[in-house]
Amino acid sequence: MSADAAKALKLITGSSRFEASAKKYTVAQAAADFVKAFWDPKVYRGDACRVYMPIGTPDFQLRITWRRAHSAPSGNPAQKFTVLKMGEETLVAADMAHVQFACKSGKLADPLGPAHIVIGVERWGMPKPPEGDIKALKNAYATVAHSFSLAMAKELRCEKNGGLPAKPVLIPA
Repeated sequence: MSADAAKALKLITGSSRFEASAKKYTVAQAAADFVKAFWDPKVYRGDACRVYMPIGTPDFQLRITWRRAHSAPSGNPAQKFTVLKMGEETLVAADMAHVQFACKSGKLADPLGPAHIVIGVERWGMPKPPEGDIKALKNAYATVAHSFSLAMAKELRCEKNGGLPAKPVLIPA
């Protein structure tokens, strides 16, 4: 995770300390799981990482997930989302972000074209709407989603890192 993403996590959670999650929650494991599931029509999504608050603090978790999309995005996103110019489509809200990118890679060789991958970052267990600086929260979620997406694209050896920029683009499209 990038230094910017670590700062973003602190803004989202209010903490810089987290509980350890299972060893299976790494970028390398998420990429391996995606490759394994790529040709399996029954598996199209999975957990990439979970971030837990320390014991004795407010209970919630941040989940980072991956899913396979069948094509490039089309249509209009829900009104709660802001669209950013990263990858094929990046959608952010005050409690989540989704980055979709196209991956051409020897690990995902498909004669029909690139794999379309969506990395999602969502806060779970939040009973009320987010409070505070909504723009800052959106930027924080976008930064975490970008960091994980870029790491996943590199791990999968996607051409041109799946079209993802080296740094998050936080200006609305």
